Amino acid sequence: MKRSACLIFNPVAGQGDSEQDLVQIRSMLEPEFDLDIQLTTEDTCADELAHGAVQRRVDAIIASGGDGTLSAAAAAVVGTDIPFGIISRGTANAFAAALGIPDTIAGACQTILQGTTRIVDAAECNGTPMVLLAGIGFEAETVEKADRESKNRFGAIAYILAGLQQLRQLQPFEVEIETEDKIIKTSAAAVTVANAAPPTSVLAQGPAGIVVDDGLLDLTIVAPANKAAAIAAAFHLFQTASTGNAVERNDIGYLRAKKFKITTDPAQKVAVDGEILGKTPVEIKCLPASLKIFVPTVEEVSPVEKLEGLPNLVIETKE
Repeated sequence: MKRSACLIFNPVAGQGDSEQDLVQIRSMLEPEFDLDIQLTTEDTCADELAHGAVQRRVDAIIASGGDGTLSAAAAAVVGTDIPFGIISRGTANAFAAALGIPDTIAGACQTILQGTTRIVDAAECNGTPMVLLAGIGFEAETVEKADRESKNRFGAIAYILAGLQQLRQLQPFEVEIETEDKIIKTSAAAVTVANAAPPTSVLAQGPAGIVVDDGLLDLTIVAPANKAAAIAAAFHLFQTASTGNAVERNDIGYLRAKKFKITTDPAQKVAVDGEILGKTPVEIKCLPASLKIFVPTVEEVSPVEKLEGLPNLVIETKE
């Protein structure tokens, strides 16, 4: 008997032919799965469809679309022990890249068919499920400026163009970061808290190696003094992601913890998994070992901590 699987498919994701994409997915998966195909619409979101599949107790839930679709569906699967499959067809495909999943339909389907699963962490940001990362400040503003029309026209370059546009309006802010054992106060232009992040999410790459099943979140603080320093910092973060070496600039810091409470002055926009959530303050906590996912084996580098050199830095030890 075939295993039951709900395929949540976003027909407007990406720049390809969605009808042909669905035909290809069905041709590869239907020999092994009894597929219940559910299409997202303007009125029916991926998380709603995934919750319904969880209630029906299917053997697997598979999502196909952009990062917003994948993250929303995955959030509904967190804590259920139902294996989750990813078929990326979006602009950035950060979800697949972060977990080492092929970003081609054929490769993603083959990963699901192989049946190897891994239990990874998820997180919550102000009670909202989070699979990838939360961006505060610069990254959130960039996400907001990279609208659907730009992404359809330029693809992943839309984020780069939005980032360059945002650089012209770079506005540092004061931030206080509270963990289980310390309070950190500094100035920043961007703060990113990652549960998982691909190398292309450069503002999350302070540690240059984010472990997705260690029960911890990775926070990167980027605090450039000016636009030129911001460009240099972004390039350095890209290099650390490419080489696997942690950052060595005084205007970039990072640390790891189970949870963070972050306040800023003034309030900053917050983007969670590529969608604007609201503004600071935020509380973000890790949900260890809460998502079972079809994923190839990934080699990881364990990060450490670096805070020295950040502007106006104050660290208070909590008793």
